Amino acid sequence: MASAMLTAIEQAAHELRRATALLVTAGAGMGVDSGLPDFRGDEGFWKAYPPFRNLGLRFVELANPRWFERDPELAWGFYGHRLALYRRTKPHRGFAILKRWAESMRDGAFVFTSNVDGQFQRAGFDPSRIHECHGALDRMQCMRRCGIEPFESDGYAPRIDEESCRAIGPLPSCPRCGALARPNVLLFGDWSWEPGPYDEQERRMDDWLADLLDREARLVVVELGAGSHVPTVRTFSENVTKALKGKLVRINPRESEGPRGTISIAGGALESCAAIDAILRTP
Repeated sequence: MASAMLTAIEQAAHELRRATALLVTAGAGMGVDSGLPDFRGDEGFWKAYPPFRNLGLRFVELANPRWFERDPELAWGFYGHRLALYRRTKPHRGFAILKRWAESMRDGAFVFTSNVDGQFQRAGFDPSRIHECHGALDRMQCMRRCGIEPFESDGYAPRIDEESCRAIGPLPSCPRCGALARPNVLLFGDWSWEPGPYDEQERRMDDWLADLLDREARLVVVELGAGSHVPTVRTFSENVTKALKGKLVRINPRESEGPRGTISIAGGALESCAAIDAILRTP
């Protein structure tokens, strides 16, 4: 391990020892060590989903609600495949390490993630302490917007033609009106996303952060796998760190730099968490 990275690992461990509260913020890179695909750039997306290369469709073009109207089998081919993949993927050991850190904090912990894969819940994190800012594939919403609240996806077992990556019917439907259902996730150019469940998650998180400010808690923000292409997680991490005078630990193989005072660790999520944890567990 390079000396600069080792120094950063030691600094992160020192801050976690002092902390009374932990905020875990996570982007798409968090799931790579679990075997989930990295959609970084068109080539990364097409490597995971070759049929869309043949159609000339990039991720930002496919992740658009219009496909559920124009070609629902194509749209559900992609999202159904991802839903099935997330269901069978076992969260890597880094999740368990983060969970143990969270449980040791006097003033509690919370997770803020742009990921829609439900991996933190599958790793045993308390669902009431997670904010999924872009939604979750474990929920769906009605395309007709008949008034039903977003509902669980567990009744849908995706069947996908692997060569074309198109869904084989029947497609999921609204349990109230029977219209086509779509994932309850925020897509690009999405004006019909129903954020109700996530607004409630955000309210709980904001209440916790306000309480930390009142307590003058020592907050550490551990950010994992969040790039600058969609900067939602990075911006949130920086804003919270500044508002609560906390410490930001930014873990990412690329773009690990941050504002002045950031502890930058240029490594993967699992590797870095395990290295920090080894120091924390040393008497």
